[in-house]
Amino acid sequence: MTMKVDEVIGIVSDHLTDDQKKRGVLLHAFQEIQEEHNFLPEEQLVNLSKELSLPLSYVYSTATFYKQFYFTPRGRKIVKVCTGTACHVRGASVVMNKLIDEFGVKDGETTEDLAMTLETVGCIGCCGLAPVATINENILGEIDDEKTDEMIENIKEE
Repeated sequence: MTMKVDEVIGIVSDHLTDDQKKRGVLLHAFQEIQEEHNFLPEEQLVNLSKELSLPLSYVYSTATFYKQFYFTPRGRKIVKVCTGTACHVRGASVVMNKLIDEFGVKDGETTEDLAMTLETVGCIGCCGLAPVATINENILGEIDDEKTDEMIENIKEE
C-alpha cells in the first residue's frame, strides 16, 4: 500500500512539536528572502526571528551553516570562473585577472554599483570547454581574449 504525499506530511506533522515546525520553515524562508533581496538583510532575519519566536542566534547559525546564503548584497550578475584543473591549465587565471582588472574586485567581491559579483568555483562540469565561466545561469566555454571582452560588455549591459 502506497501513501499519498499529503498523508505522509500529515503523519510527520502530527509528530512534530510547534518548535520543530517553526525550525522546519527556516530554509524556505531564507530562500524566499534571498530571492527577493539577493542576500539576507539583517532586518529581514530579525523579523523572521520574531515571527517564528526563534532566537536570532539560531536563525543566524542556521543561515551561516549553508554556503548558498549571503549576508551582503550581491551583484545582479554573478560571474563564476572555473579554476578546476582543466580550466586552470587552459587559462582561467587570464580570464580571472582580466575581470579583476576591469572591475576592480577580487574573488568573492561585488562591484560598488552591484552590477557584478565575481567568484571562483572548483568545477562547472564542462571540462571539455575549458576555460569555462558562468554569468548567472549562462555557461560560457572556450573563453579566449575575444570572449572575455564579450563577457565584460555583457556584464556592463543592464
